[in-house]
Amino acid sequence: MTAHTFPSHRGVMFYRCLGCNAEHGTDDLLYICPRCGAVLLLEDRRFPELRGKGGTYWRDLFDARAAAKRPALRGIFRFYEITAPVLEEEDILYLGEGNTPLIAASPTLRRLIGRAFAFKNDGQNPSASFKDRGMACAFSYLRAAVRLRGWDDVLTVCASTGDTSASAALYASYAGGPIKSVVLLPQGKVTPQQLSQPLGSGARVLELPGVFDDCMKVVEFLAARYRVALLNSKNSWRILGQESYAFEVAQALDWNVDKVCLFVPVGNAGNITAVLHGFLKLHRLGVIDALPRVFGVQSHHADPVYRYYAAPEAERVFRPVEVTPSAAQAAMIGNPVSFPRVRALAEQYRAVAGERAFQVLQVTEQAIMDGMLTANRHGHTACTQGGECLAGLRAAVAAGLVDEDEFAVLDSTAHALKFMDFQNLYFDDAFPSEYGIKADPALVNAPELLFSSKERRGPDENAFVRESALRIARLLGLTETGGG
Repeated sequence: MTAHTFPSHRGVMFYRCLGCNAEHGTDDLLYICPRCGAVLLLEDRRFPELRGKGGTYWRDLFDARAAAKRPALRGIFRFYEITAPVLEEEDILYLGEGNTPLIAASPTLRRLIGRAFAFKNDGQNPSASFKDRGMACAFSYLRAAVRLRGWDDVLTVCASTGDTSASAALYASYAGGPIKSVVLLPQGKVTPQQLSQPLGSGARVLELPGVFDDCMKVVEFLAARYRVALLNSKNSWRILGQESYAFEVAQALDWNVDKVCLFVPVGNAGNITAVLHGFLKLHRLGVIDALPRVFGVQSHHADPVYRYYAAPEAERVFRPVEVTPSAAQAAMIGNPVSFPRVRALAEQYRAVAGERAFQVLQVTEQAIMDGMLTANRHGHTACTQGGECLAGLRAAVAAGLVDEDEFAVLDSTAHALKFMDFQNLYFDDAFPSEYGIKADPALVNAPELLFSSKERRGPDENAFVRESALRIARLLGLTETGGG
């Protein structure tokens, strides 16, 4: 097999329950264990067979596939054998997801923070967020199910703070046929830019008074009683697709992730689940020799996972929290459904790499917005979740948790343009009091009007151009060169 042909290897996927350890086949789309109700992870019975080829084989193969022109291998399925090796090429849906750039911090920003780091710009995915990684896998599974089982009506549903709905609606509209999309949003808790995306993709958009956690309970109720495809991170196929984030980070760093630490916003805990599971897979295959350290980051307005790990180990009990408004909207979740996955994988991670290998940090709303604006003033396109990660890095450096020779990778989960309303609120110093965010004048920017409409009078265009140029020269302190 060459790197550019579709893989011949096929796995045997099954759901493993993280509660009672039961195993279930994948003929049905399961979200929780039918036996005990706990969450599931997808595993491959044939995964141990892959180890025999050795790490060099997989590194060379994945690197060669980076140049593949075959659509099914250009995105997240470049890592087919360790993603969902049960899908046929005809079922794989590729919209350009994955392969997002790792952009080193600008020199000035690096000096400001005091550590070498980079943003992984997952806002450069098709719907402008990391959710596309998971949707590509989940919808590929659905397309296979439609083909193999003759389904003539598949309704996909999701609860969302914006990015999930945008991604689900986009992929559903592309898949077409029997696949339809309905999204449930918390009323008034989604930015106009994010709301426009599922509407533009033709999804049916339903709003519910409350917060994301309320919407999640409703779609879980629907999924438990009706034949609908739930597309939140409770869907294990989505987690598989999101593992590609870890694979891409390792590949971008030439498979050397020793002395690397990642900062990941927790939110519903699906992405950090995928990051942990992805790196564990690479380590078990011998693709990487060491595990990078992983820091989960949460706002003090939605921090149940931070509170769990901040408690002494013998006293840890997970308790959902009631969230208050957060600029990091995608992370404003008080009862993350994937927390049991995080807890299980964090234990495995720490067993291999020690207690420092996985930690959770808490940051303030002020630090989140300051982080986003600081990053973007220095040439980046970070969203509020990217700002949350930069705030996490700053907190970790201040606490002595990041060594001077470590390189940090920050997850900017979406594009900055999705969150311009928050930027405008900051610049106008108009955040509602419950956010606890005040504008730092050093970060505020606003347009400057050169002329009022009344000042521009008369038909003499040359005079207008000359006066405009002279005003700009005075404003900027330019020195006349004597030309023209």
